[in-house]
Parts: sequence; structure tokens; C-alpha cells
Amino acid sequence: MARVYATPEQLAAWTGQPAPTDAGRLLARASQDIDEALLTAVYCTDAAGMPTHSEVTQALSDAVCAQIEYWQETGDTGTGAAGRWTSVSLGPVSLSGPRGGPIYPGAVDLADRAHRALNRAGLLPGVIGECPHCHGGY
Repeated sequence: MARVYATPEQLAAWTGQPAPTDAGRLLARASQDIDEALLTAVYCTDAAGMPTHSEVTQALSDAVCAQIEYWQETGDTGTGAAGRWTSVSLGPVSLSGPRGGPIYPGAVDLADRAHRALNRAGLLPGVIGECPHCHGGY
């Protein structure tokens, strides 16, 4: 079962707007993006793979909500398609240059605020060692 790190209520509190009707789908997709960004991160989890420390739980929730907020601002629906082009037309097909964002196909276009939430919690990959939230244990 896929892990989902935030609730519709947390999303509404983050954005200051009611959660959209498809909040469950958006939360699941954003959680997948966060999982991808944290592919080699070290933090303590329970048997279901959910974080066990409140700081990590909060950081993942914040990152998921920030990712959805970013999608809403860029007009994305969680597919990543909206952020790929500066201009798109459908008839007779016209595309303009790519926007910033993922450098290679399959890369996560991680929202700046999501990146900062994960960075503040010490969750971004790159450092191998003890789990900072478990005080040396796993």
C-alpha cells in the first residue's frame, strides 16, 4: 500500500483553502514525489514504512502540502505535464521551450518549499550515518 504523508485537513490548513475534491489523489501523487526525492534518506519507520518521529512526520506532511500548492500555482494536476513547457497549443500542435524543473526524464520537479521542509528536517539524501531523529538507533 502506498504511503500518504498528509491529510486533506492538513492540506487545507497549509493552503488556507478548502481541500480540492480530488485531494486524496493529489496527496497520494505528492507523497510518491516526496518518496522519490527521499529515495536514499535515512529515518526511522514503523512496519508500514511510516515515519515514527514527529519532526519527520511533520516535515513529510509539509513537503506533500507544499508540492500540491506548487502544482496548483503552476496549473499542474499532479502529472508533471503543466510544468514542462512555456507554451502549448493543440491545434495544429505547437510547443515552446521547456521550463525549468526536472533536468532529466523521470526526475521529480520538487517544489522549493517542499525541498526546504525536507532539508530542515535533515531528510535529504546524501549523508550516510545514524538516523538523527533516533539519537543513534534505528
